[in-house]
Amino acid sequence: MTSPALLDCIERETGPNPQRAVLWLHGLGADGHDFAPIVPELDLSGVPATRFVFPHAPVQPITINGGMAMRAWYDIVGTNLSRREDEAGIRASEAMVCALLEREHARGIESRHIVLAGFSQGCAMTLHTGLRYGLPLAGMMALSGYLPLVDALAAQRHAHNHATPIFMAHGTQDPMISIDRAQASCTTLQQLGYEVDWHAYPMGHAVCPQEIEDIGTFLRKVLA
Repeated sequence: MTSPALLDCIERETGPNPQRAVLWLHGLGADGHDFAPIVPELDLSGVPATRFVFPHAPVQPITINGGMAMRAWYDIVGTNLSRREDEAGIRASEAMVCALLEREHARGIESRHIVLAGFSQGCAMTLHTGLRYGLPLAGMMALSGYLPLVDALAAQRHAHNHATPIFMAHGTQDPMISIDRAQASCTTLQQLGYEVDWHAYPMGHAVCPQEIEDIGTFLRKVLA
């Protein structure tokens, strides 16, 4: 089977010859530029030079938005995110994300020094891909999203990332993805034995200064 074409990406490096990497996936309708401005705000003192990679998801029609084409990791059919999930789209994007992880490995960064991160749809792809990935990652950051294809995880997860730290954060007033859905995902992961560092913030479907500070703390811990 041929590998998918590599997605176009925005890259930011905190120093020459990076030894660490963070692959950060945007949300529905956004693009790789969305989170690039956060990099200078992160306190990464003590962390070796790090390459942040922000890929652009493919453009595709989104059913819930009347078929309007936008950047997305998979289709959203309705407001109930756990029903009629776009499994084919999720798995196609999983292959694209894995290809980017493999590129970082080819560029000299071991998987155990790579964090997979994502916001909203990117969060769903982070959890879906990271928990199935065949090499150990440094960590996962799951921001304002949820765990997709829940019923398939127990059978498909890979042992290499069973002990990988997971930073999970959500807004208490999120109108797009309810905090109840995120908390249910967190509970599922904990019941399967994963180490989840859960954070809730008084915000909507967004990020906030305290969250950025906490992300920096997490990255200093797992990338040191």
